[in-house]
Amino acid sequence: MAVLGSIGLRLWGPALALSQSLRAFSTTHGAAAAVSAEQLAEKLRAQKREEQKQEEPKNPVLRRVRELSELSKQLQRVHPNVLAKELKHRILYQNEELVVIDKPYGLPVHGGPGIQNCITDVLPILAKMLDGMKAEPLHLCHRLDKETTGVMVLARDKDTAHRIQCLFKTRQVEKKYWTISVGLPVPSEGLVDIPIVEKEVESHQSHYKMTLAPNYRISPENGKMVKVRRNRDAHSAATRYRILASSPSCSLLELQPITGVKHQLRVHLAYGLGCPILGDHKYTHWSKLAPQKLPENTLMRLGLEQAKVRHLPLHLHAHQLTLPTGTCGDKELHLVCRPPRFFRNTLKRLKLEIPESLEK
Repeated sequence: MAVLGSIGLRLWGPALALSQSLRAFSTTHGAAAAVSAEQLAEKLRAQKREEQKQEEPKNPVLRRVRELSELSKQLQRVHPNVLAKELKHRILYQNEELVVIDKPYGLPVHGGPGIQNCITDVLPILAKMLDGMKAEPLHLCHRLDKETTGVMVLARDKDTAHRIQCLFKTRQVEKKYWTISVGLPVPSEGLVDIPIVEKEVESHQSHYKMTLAPNYRISPENGKMVKVRRNRDAHSAATRYRILASSPSCSLLELQPITGVKHQLRVHLAYGLGCPILGDHKYTHWSKLAPQKLPENTLMRLGLEQAKVRHLPLHLHAHQLTLPTGTCGDKELHLVCRPPRFFRNTLKRLKLEIPESLEK
């Protein structure tokens, strides 16, 4: 037993030393690996920062466009509570019946494929932020397109919402939009009264667009106006317009839609007046989906190359809504919203000055 014990000790001693050496090596190797991994991670982070720095557009217009794009993406990624809080910061007016917000660019009103956040989804949260946990969800009174900014009216209860919606349907709400158009409409103010219909555009990339469905055409025989058969799918559409400011190739317009047809303002400007909205890549061309083609003078003032025009946002802003007397008191309610920063920056670059009488 003593012999076996001494042999065991002789065998155990080197094994113990080997084990300790292995542990020491493992610890040293692990530390080295950790340091190496940390250095690698920092190197990758530095490389990413450098790439982002190189990709950052030098042109202030493109920088602002990128900020807009990132903002739109962030609004889609944030928690609904965060989005509701952002809308709360954008409240223009509120009373016991209405809440009026400044709708941000790129935020859809309704949900759909690929949309994670929209205004409708966060209305219950916004109501609770304003009136406590037992508050009834806010209700939409009308809608704005995803790319349109400006005045949006919400109601605190269903009855008020229904009443305001009826005012919109019966054309008792006066709506005024501001937009920057490519080109100057002739005459400088007037009424576009041309029905609108949705049609499929057959091209290499088939798609649907709203377009004009005129009630009259010019006769090729004598050049006179001839009434044509009305398209049964067409919707009556009328838009008043006037120039507020102009430069050689662009103008600031005030638009007053009398009717409320889908994409009415965009279609009437592009196809009725031949002056599409700046950044409207869908309605600049009829037969294709392609970036808007801008005049050289406009490109120069914006500091853009034609290849970068596709990044320009739609410049359409819901500037003012006027609710009739009796809606919320014994006086008309004028709801006004200043254009967003990107809109004002474009005005400045194009040397389009808002008349002092309209500045708020």
